[in-house]
Order: sequence, then C-alpha cells, then structure tokens
Amino acid sequence: MWWLGSGSESAAATGATTWVEPCRVKPKCSSTKTHTIMHQDCDRRVRHDLRLMAVSFQGLRTTTFVGGRQRRRRRRHEMGGMNPQESRWKRRFRTRRTPAAFPSRAAAHSAIMPVCSMMNIVFVSAEVAPWSKTGGLGDVLSGLPPALAALGHRVMTISPRYDQYKDAWDTDVTIEVTVADQKETIRFFHCFKRGVDRVFVDHPRFLAKVRGKTRSKIYGPTTGVDYYDNQFRFCLLAKAAIEAVRILNLNSGTGFSGPYGENVVFVANDWHTALLPCYLKSIYKSSGQFPSAKVAFCVHNIAYQGRFAFSDFQQLGLPEEFISSFEFYDRCPPLRKKRKINWMKAALLESDIVLTVSPNYAKELTAGPDKGVELDTIVSKAGVLGIVNGMDVQEWDPLEDEHLSIRYNCNTVVAAKPLLKEALQAEVGLPVNPTVPLLGFIGRLEEQKGSDILAEATSDFLKEDIQLIVLGTGKKSLEQQLEQLVFKFPDKARSILKFNTPLAHMITAGVDYMLVPSRFEPCGLIQLHAMRYGTVPIVASTGGLVDTVQDGVNGFHIGRAFNINCERIYSEDVEALTSAIKRAAKVYGTAEYTRMSQACMSQDLSWKGPARKWEEALLGLQVYCSTAGQDGDKNAPKAPATLTSP
Repeated sequence: MWWLGSGSESAAATGATTWVEPCRVKPKCSSTKTHTIMHQDCDRRVRHDLRLMAVSFQGLRTTTFVGGRQRRRRRRHEMGGMNPQESRWKRRFRTRRTPAAFPSRAAAHSAIMPVCSMMNIVFVSAEVAPWSKTGGLGDVLSGLPPALAALGHRVMTISPRYDQYKDAWDTDVTIEVTVADQKETIRFFHCFKRGVDRVFVDHPRFLAKVRGKTRSKIYGPTTGVDYYDNQFRFCLLAKAAIEAVRILNLNSGTGFSGPYGENVVFVANDWHTALLPCYLKSIYKSSGQFPSAKVAFCVHNIAYQGRFAFSDFQQLGLPEEFISSFEFYDRCPPLRKKRKINWMKAALLESDIVLTVSPNYAKELTAGPDKGVELDTIVSKAGVLGIVNGMDVQEWDPLEDEHLSIRYNCNTVVAAKPLLKEALQAEVGLPVNPTVPLLGFIGRLEEQKGSDILAEATSDFLKEDIQLIVLGTGKKSLEQQLEQLVFKFPDKARSILKFNTPLAHMITAGVDYMLVPSRFEPCGLIQLHAMRYGTVPIVASTGGLVDTVQDGVNGFHIGRAFNINCERIYSEDVEALTSAIKRAAKVYGTAEYTRMSQACMSQDLSWKGPARKWEEALLGLQVYCSTAGQDGDKNAPKAPATLTSP
C-alpha cells in the first residue's frame, strides 16, 4: 500500500520532481530498519513492499540553499534554531525542529491523508505584540492566539518582520510573489511561543523601516503620516501569508508537525490584511486550491479603512470582477462624492464572517455613517458578530508584577494600594498625600482617546482636591497642551510624554481611578488592566467600555457618548467628564470604593471566555476536518521574560 503525495507543500511548490517515501507504521517488535507494516490485530504478518514514488508538481517557486551551506543551515535548524555559541548541554534539552525545507515523512503522510482534529487557525496582522504594537490590535494578537492554542488548536500568527527580532530564526525558505507587476523575494522567520507559531515576513519594505534605526513607526515615519508604499507592503503581506501555510514545515514539539495545509481558517485583521480573502478567491480557489479554507475578518477600528485613489486598483493584481467590492465614494467634505477604493469594504464583502471586538461596538458600526464611518450599510449587509476582548493576565498580574514594590491580590488590595500610591506620588514628584484621589490616564494622545477633552477639563476638576498623572505620546499639539499642566498645577498634575512600561504598571496599580474618556472605543484594554489591578475606571459610555464596565458596580460611566466629531471640543463633553470625575471623587475613601475595587479584581478578564466564543464562531465556518477543542489550562503558559528586544 502506498501513499501518493508531495511530502510537503514546500517541496510541491518547487515545480520539480519530488520523491516521497510512504508512511510506515512501526510495530513494537520490529527494527527501525525493517520496511514493514505490521497488522497487530492479525497473527500473521503481512509485508508490503515500500517503494519511492515520483510525482511532479507545478506551483509557486520555493528557493532553498544547496551544498555545504544547506548542511550548515540544516544542522542549525535541527538544533532548534540555536545560536552556535550556546552550550551542548542546552542543545540537548531544546526541542528539535525539522527545517522548513526538509519535510518529515509524517508531514508527508498528514498532508496527504488529513486526520480530523482541532482547527488550523492562522491570524494575519500588521501588528503582534510584543514584537510590534501601536495599540489594541497588537495586544489582541498577543493574547487570543495562545488562548485558542490552549484549547488544543494549531495556531499561527503571520506579521511583518519590522526589526531583527532576536528570538525569531531564519527558516531558510524563500518565495517569489508578484506585486504591481514586480517579482519580490520574501523570506520567513519563525519562533514558537506559548503554543503558537509566530511567523514573520521578511522583506526590505518592512525591515528597511526599522524602528530601532530610523525611529519610524509601523505605518509611517511620524504619527498621522503614512508611508507612500503602504499598499505595496500589505499586498506582500497578504500573498506571503497564504503561501506560508502551504510551504512552511513547522515541527514545534507540541503534537503538530508539517505544513498547516489547505484546511485552515484565516483570521484577517483590519484593513492591512483586507486583500487576503480577495487573493484567496481569485488566485487559489479559482484553480481548485484551498477548497475548504475560510476567512474571518475582524474589525478592530473602523476609523482606519485603507482608502486610496481609484486608479490604484490596477496595482492590486485582482480581476475586474472585484471592482464593485472596492469601489467607494467619500461622503465627507471636502471630498464629497470622490471615487476611491476602500480595502476594508472589500474585506467585509469578500470574507466568510465578520467579527469585531465587542457587542456594543458591533451595534454602533451599523447605527449610522458617523460611528460606522460611512461603512454602516456595508457592515449591515455583511453582518457582524461582536466578541469582547480579553486581556493578557500573565503580563498584567498584580501578584507577580516585577515592576511593583508590593504585590497583591483581591484579598490584600485594600492594604497594598495605599502604599503603592505613595510610592507612585514620590516617583513622579507629586506631594505624597494618601487622602487625595489620584487619577491616571495612559494612552495615545489623539482625539479618538479624548485626551483633548481631558486637557480642557483639567482647568475645572483640578481646582478640587484631586491629583492627575498622564502617560502617553502622540500628536505634538496635544503633548504641548498636556505638558503645560505641571506649570498650571505644580502640586496636582504630572505629564510623562514618553513610552515607559515600568511606569505604566506603577500607574495602573497606584492610582485610585483610571480615566478612559474616548470619543469612540471598539473595546479598550486600559480599563481591563485597571480593573485587574483593583483600580476603578471612569469611562465614556461608548463601544466596548459599555460591555466591560458597569456603572456603580466596577466603575463609573460618564453617562453619554462624546460627540464623534474630532475637529472641535464640545462644552457638554467637557462638563460630562468633569461631573463624572467629581462624582467618583466623592466615593473615594468610603466602603463603597473598597467594594468596587474588589469587584474589579474578582472578575475573570482573561482570554479563556472570549477564546471559546471565537472557537464557536470559527467552527461555524465548517472547514473540513475541524472539531472543537478541549478544556485546557485556564491560561496559556507565560512566555519567557527575555522574549524580544524590538
């Protein structure tokens, strides 16, 4: 009996003749050199001659190294991607990995005869924390995949390699893709963390803009300015992601091995990956490939849609039948009725299911052109499922937080927080006063986060016996406005206008209230971090803040959603924020505040619950050979402290 197949998608993609040795079952009594299949349920032994079968495949070209260099590369991969300087003792206890360019026989067998098991889930995103992050998108890609892996699914994330991440090793696999009539060579880097295959797409268009060398951002040289070639870059990402699941032979020592194959669920995130369902349909499914694969598209922030000139459609490499999915007319002055292409619109229409990051935000997306940002009718047509985000309870754990001088839990929060508050006041240079309510704000300084409304409101509420600490970076105009607080209120306010992880943890634990005055907030993580540490949030009544904070139970609501127009500050918004802060300040120091603080900490804010809902939604796509996972540990194991150095 022989199995006829390619051995691996990477070998199949070469377009050359590939030799495949059939899978053999090794009986307990046989030698590894014996080419036999033993039928254990029969007394007699039936021998099957094993022959090598030659098969020719056509597909995308894959480049590997040959000769002596190949052997050196192979040996390094067999050592699990080890640095040659590591000791032999360490090598012995590292997980062995088969190089992506040298598939195993087991991988060949699994590629040919799929066994129904858990899902193969592939997240594709422009960000994945801690390697790359500008906001909540990176945090979701950090926490949700490990939670799904903990249920037993095989999970991969694919994102650009923006920097030389020290824990991601070269797979020695390259491919050629065509973007805008140009052939581009892409490499893949890989590491395995917390049960997830982390794959990074290497290309000069990503790596040449290295943060550590140019101080540039992920999407542009400065905040609010995009790179001219962003469409080109994210076309590369979408095409590379589809090929990665076919050609990368990943053996991570977790019971999974070989390529992910074609029975996968892709999870595309925000407009940067919106072309993935389009390429999957036009290039692959049309030629009989990935027949069972599905695409879920997740909207993390509909304000960023990928709108470009209509003439740019020709550069995307898609057939004209997709024009109607991309065609979009701006309705916002002064660009009224201007014809464009809209990447997010196409993803909403071409994906198999649309999700977003909270139930209330899902309602807002269809409520009208203001909150739906002119895609409200498209979202209504596609349908959308809202699942509230969890948070990384490993990184944000007050009982094990290395940035805190005192660690605590729900039972000791009442005694610990006053001491942490005093330490924080001393750290930032505020008068140490345990009786004064201390407010905190952590986030990007931009209109969406309401930092301009907060700056305007300070002239009112800081007249009271209240202190405020602001930590964040963003638009220069807002930075300058908040920088003046220390001069206007030297004993009451401090602004730290830089990224500071240890201080962010100290503020989250040390302040009494955390401010989240967002104009719109798809889900929000700051309020989750605050509640995890027993800090009571004061939030705007919008998006996921409505789903995660209950007024008077585990926080305070401002009572209304702010005006969505970011061009001006409305007096009623400032008054609403000021009123909510004063209302919360009156509760500080009372038994009611203690009850609310403990209610915050008693919640399960992990990804375990959201992961189950995500699993249910993805299983509904009915990808071939996908089954539900099993109850595992509450959370995925914690990653090493020296995870990366971006």
